[in-house]
Amino acid sequence: MSETVHAGNLITLHYRVATADDTELVSTFGSTPATLQLGNGELAPPLEHCLIGITVGERHVFLLEAEQAFGSHNPQLTQRMPRSDLPPASSPELHGLIEFSAPSGDKFTGIVRELDDEAVLVDFNHPLAGKSVRFEVEIIGIL
Repeated sequence: MSETVHAGNLITLHYRVATADDTELVSTFGSTPATLQLGNGELAPPLEHCLIGITVGERHVFLLEAEQAFGSHNPQLTQRMPRSDLPPASSPELHGLIEFSAPSGDKFTGIVRELDDEAVLVDFNHPLAGKSVRFEVEIIGIL
């Protein structure tokens, strides 16, 4: 009898995440498989949810619409700010990442979408927000 993936399992797997047009973003196929604990935030919750119920040895491809994957792009999470409000020692580059610290000490990252001499447009949406995702997975084992 084969084992089936359940919430909270520690699993070893190969996975590949791509855009709907099959532009690869990350893949472990052809290299070392990943080992992760479901529920610990090591994999995005919508992707983890796809793994529940898969049997060891099975390979699946999931096509997730934007709302099922990382959600719609939220324009309220895009903010234009003066360069003087950027973290000290940051040197923003177009499409680069900038890390900010909240008063609570939490860290959050934004993507630079536009910049000029006075201001920077920073997008705090997940990079895949608003995009459909192709998620391919092969479960190797449950530890």
